[in-house]
Amino acid sequence: MKVLFTGASSFTGFWFAQTLCNAGHEVTATFTRELPDYRGRRAKRVQMLRTMGESNVPLRCVFSCEFGSEKFLNLLQAEQYDVLCHHASEVGNYKDPQFNVLSACEKNTKNISTAAVILQQQCSRVVLTGTVFEQYEGVGENTAQAGSAYGLSKGVSYEILKFYLQRAGINIGKIVIPNPFGPYEEERFTSYLMQTWFNHDTAVVQTPDYVRDNIHVSLLALVYRYVVEQCLHQREQIQVFHPSQYVESQGAFTKRFASEMRQRLPLACDYQCVIQKDFSEPRIRINTDSATQYAPDWNEAVAWDTLAEYYNNVYSQPK
Repeated sequence: MKVLFTGASSFTGFWFAQTLCNAGHEVTATFTRELPDYRGRRAKRVQMLRTMGESNVPLRCVFSCEFGSEKFLNLLQAEQYDVLCHHASEVGNYKDPQFNVLSACEKNTKNISTAAVILQQQCSRVVLTGTVFEQYEGVGENTAQAGSAYGLSKGVSYEILKFYLQRAGINIGKIVIPNPFGPYEEERFTSYLMQTWFNHDTAVVQTPDYVRDNIHVSLLALVYRYVVEQCLHQREQIQVFHPSQYVESQGAFTKRFASEMRQRLPLACDYQCVIQKDFSEPRIRINTDSATQYAPDWNEAVAWDTLAEYYNNVYSQPK
């Protein structure tokens, strides 16, 4: 398939684009900035994708091409794509209560009415990415309400995109993302654990009572590939997937994570779960569909091995 992919610089986007390419699909990945403007792990991910494109992998990188911009619309119109994967999303400080919902929605849906007209002629299938923290997504407490301002922006953006795409008769596949973790991730919970353990300190788990749905990003990427490929044969105009893996409290997930790392690395992996006081997020927000049903050949042990090797390369200090 020929795939036009937005948002490949993100943690999950990098994995999705890479997995689609490795499956033999021809991917054109768009980036909002020029290559030198990326920093940190995001720069590493972009550079890796760019290197893939310079080899025999069917990946093309297009820089300074924001979704909905004139350059993006011209790109969409110039070639016949089988699927548009709109994964790009305004994230910013996604946990900030002051996250600008309206600004994020505007960027996520820029010129969608024009894009839908082009898609109607050039590409009749779109895959969108949602989050378990959107309103009316996931399972848990009060799911009619978004779990955060960021989740609200994702939910509203989806409704706007869906409106114009449906009106143009375009099939929509949607994958709802829970809590991914894995190599090349942002500096979040599992990265904090590993940094702390490589420093031979005890990690402190501040929110052990939250029940979350953590998933290996390599498994999530295979589910994403399934969703994209399924779009070619999709009969319903909208099909939504809710991949799930480790549904448990964050305290229990920390125990699982520590056990897997101890088996593979010479680390104590000590942690302490404190009494949780902050419940500003939903206590429970999870997905419902076993992810492995979409990727029966995925190997859990290999995923843990790969993750341990990655962390060892990133955080181990020379003796």
